[in-house]
Amino acid sequence: MEIRHLKAFVTLAGTLHFAQAAEQLDLSAPTLTAHIQELERALQVRLFNRTKRSVALTSAGEVFLIEARNTLEQLERTLNVGLRAGRGELGRVEIGYVGSAVFFGVLQDQCRRFHAAWPEVLVQTREMPTDQLASALEDGRIDIAFVRMPITLPPSIASHMLIRDRFCVALPGDHPLASATGAITARSLAREAFIVPEQILGLLEVARRGKFTPGVASTPGSLLTVLTHVSLGMGVAVVPSVLVEVVKLPNVVFRELAGAAIDSEVAALYRRHERSPAVRHFIDQIKRTTPLA
Repeated sequence: MEIRHLKAFVTLAGTLHFAQAAEQLDLSAPTLTAHIQELERALQVRLFNRTKRSVALTSAGEVFLIEARNTLEQLERTLNVGLRAGRGELGRVEIGYVGSAVFFGVLQDQCRRFHAAWPEVLVQTREMPTDQLASALEDGRIDIAFVRMPITLPPSIASHMLIRDRFCVALPGDHPLASATGAITARSLAREAFIVPEQILGLLEVARRGKFTPGVASTPGSLLTVLTHVSLGMGVAVVPSVLVEVVKLPNVVFRELAGAAIDSEVAALYRRHERSPAVRHFIDQIKRTTPLA
């Protein structure tokens, strides 16, 4: 039994006229007759009572018609889902991100825009350590990553910069430099104990400019935890300036760093040869996004 047999049966059941049904199916009347006979042989039951003047469903045909229609309707729904998934209208996108992507708002902006364009694609997000994101992307555990650069990328992974910020220094409120006027020089931080975030680019550049090896008080990872340690007076931290506007903690003071700005960038990572249509739509959106400074 094939789908063509069910279509032939349902069409004939709707018209109860071989010539009309054959015309609707774009078949010859003998071919339609052959399809019905093949179906009846497969089921071992007569579905139609046929005379020279009339065609009528048997009781078995009436029962079979209900299920045949349901089957064809389900097939149509299934094929429609497959077509829509192939166009990227359905599916799922798994996103990994670091906390600073949330502080900058790039994760929220990208997800909001994507949902507006593709509302039936499920987007799932999870915060992950920076050093796991590239490998998770390469292994297929996530589809897109929002990270703070720079990080080393394998050849199969591409990046698109979304936000460029600069680093500043976070100090406990009672620190002598907290009340200083003007920007903080790198050399003035030489004897400090540093709270170190996941991305240490800013701290390394400050240490290079100040010609010192930074003393590490703790390495809590996430930026919010870093600022919590600063608030508790455990040390100072070199962090992105975006935190000045979005995080307000007691006993934390932010100060500009002297000299040329030390850039802090947030980028989206993705596989160069992505196969999922839904994920490709998200990647296309990211690539159309103009980086903000």
